[in-house]
Amino acid sequence: MKENKVILLISGNQLKVPYPVYPLGVSYLATYLRENLDDYRVVIFDFNLQTFDELAAIMKAEQPLLVGISLRNVDNVNVYDTQNFIDYYLSIINHIRQNTSSKIVIGGAGYSIFPQKLFEYFQPDFGVRGEGEESLCKLVKALETGAPFEQIEGLVYKSEKGIIANERTAYSKNLRLEFEPSLLSYYWQHSGMLNIQTKRGCPYACDYCSYPLIEGKFTRNLDADLVVENLKKMRKDYNVDYVFFTDSVFNISNNYNIDLAEKIIASGVKVRWGAYFTPFNLSAEHLKLFKASGLTHIEFGTDSISEAMLESFNKKFTVQDIIETSIICQKQDVNFAHFLILGGNNETKATIAETMQNAMKLPPTVFFPTMGVRIYPGTQLCSRAIAEGLIQHEDELMSSVYYISKDISSDEIKQEAKKTGRKWVFMDEDLGPVMKMMRAKGKKGPLWEYLIQ
Repeated sequence: MKENKVILLISGNQLKVPYPVYPLGVSYLATYLRENLDDYRVVIFDFNLQTFDELAAIMKAEQPLLVGISLRNVDNVNVYDTQNFIDYYLSIINHIRQNTSSKIVIGGAGYSIFPQKLFEYFQPDFGVRGEGEESLCKLVKALETGAPFEQIEGLVYKSEKGIIANERTAYSKNLRLEFEPSLLSYYWQHSGMLNIQTKRGCPYACDYCSYPLIEGKFTRNLDADLVVENLKKMRKDYNVDYVFFTDSVFNISNNYNIDLAEKIIASGVKVRWGAYFTPFNLSAEHLKLFKASGLTHIEFGTDSISEAMLESFNKKFTVQDIIETSIICQKQDVNFAHFLILGGNNETKATIAETMQNAMKLPPTVFFPTMGVRIYPGTQLCSRAIAEGLIQHEDELMSSVYYISKDISSDEIKQEAKKTGRKWVFMDEDLGPVMKMMRAKGKKGPLWEYLIQ
């Protein structure tokens, strides 16, 4: 009789604001493990749909050899209503220990920002920082055969020397993705979209950003043919016709994007899509092609519409780039929103006034501002905060600490925003009931296009 070999992958995320997000990382992991570990069965558990009691029942029934837990984020990054999830994740780990003797591995974006500190706090058997497909597969094989695991890239483990976090030099490109049928209907109904990656890594060096810590600075494009295959399968098997490409910045590599768009068009698959863009490196010709392939929405990581603040954030574009790119979108009839960071490092009344004045120069859009900047370890902003005495070098930063300008308040920013006559959505505004109503009416996509002024 064949031995029952089970790997249980858990999505720990329960955050549903502004909408629940499909556990993409877990599905990439599951797909890779199923393709490369023929004698194992991979089971997925999602805390957005399932309970602690159900987890206990699954662990007792399946007796998995290994349990992997994905930590999507450590907090909700909302200065108005901060919620920290670390103790909640610890309760998941304790629950696992109470119901099984399985090896415990933790990973995910939230974990990858604090790999050693969270390892020390959670005391798992292993951790994986950064992308986990190949690392987790190698770990499973090593545990099964008794082979050494110490050289596996991205692996975090405890040795006589303390907690070791291995560096990563190799990255995956040819990653297939199979969505979990048991999860699809929930996320399609409640989020109005599914998500796929077309590339990983970010070459930019925004002073506050944790993406390079999570995915690395080296950009690697995922196989365009496999992406198109995923789109076709989603459309044919599940009638999903809206997808969001979750790349840190979609328009990093336009040669790849052109190839992808042309292949989507050639495939005949009819899907709508959106993505995060940066407000430069986007020509009218590119946008026309992207629109022909299904692009309907763009979310710009603009951060500010002040030259001084763009320089402070170490952005690679100017206010004029923002204006010109927005006009290109308007002319191509592609909806777009600008996501801003207000009240951050070096923000003053003058830079806020500049942002508000320039906001009125843009075509109809909607602005989503956050107040202040969450400080993450290993970023330029963290070094600045230490130099200014805002935090200490030994501060763990697992609890939210924000860099907020003392020169202007949130209320003042809101008052100035109101004067522009444009639509601003601040993070303390509850759009949940409106979004639920629109989802109930069958509306798909991000929904903010209905707010554009």
